[in-house]
Amino acid sequence: MLVQFLAATGVLAVLTMVPGPDMAVVTKRAIASGWKDGWRTVGGITAGLLVWGTLTVVGLAAVLAASATAYTLVKLAGAVYLAVLGMQALMQSRRRGSATPAAGGTGASAPSGNPWRTGLLSNVLNPKIAVFYTGLLPTLTPSGLSPHLGMTLLVLVHAALTLVWLGSYVLVLARARALFEKPAVRRAMDRVTGVVLIGFGIKVATSQP
Repeated sequence: MLVQFLAATGVLAVLTMVPGPDMAVVTKRAIASGWKDGWRTVGGITAGLLVWGTLTVVGLAAVLAASATAYTLVKLAGAVYLAVLGMQALMQSRRRGSATPAAGGTGASAPSGNPWRTGLLSNVLNPKIAVFYTGLLPTLTPSGLSPHLGMTLLVLVHAALTLVWLGSYVLVLARARALFEKPAVRRAMDRVTGVVLIGFGIKVATSQP
């Protein structure tokens, strides 16, 4: 059982480190508002995983994954949300280019909205998590545990890995904050993250269960 658990943890770790919408959202927020908001965004993302994990354990996520209508509604809502975040980043880059920086400033204010809620919604509105949990977790559950207990354990492991991975990523961004404070670099990063978020929105919108 221990070997199976370690193998499952390894699989979840690899999947956690694959860049996706969560990393793009964290990048946008951490660069724009600093490491504290970056960590709050990571907290919201982790909470979103726990929401999906709870729904998976009680069986509701399987219903969503099996229902084409429900899946389409959630994925379209998620796609629109990611696209809105991307457009906000692009608009922010334009404001940075047109504004006259004050002494010691960058010429643009931090993004509005609660960073924790931003992270939570970016995750809760991603139906791929439901498919991932209902389709993969049962196959990774150690044989010595009941299905519910095994999936609960793996959800907690995945949430912890996400918290550590994205939290560490925020610290890396914070150490390079002096570079990102330069107006030209901030504009470039806003444009890149904006395009990436819109791209992920399109990917979510065209995804299949």
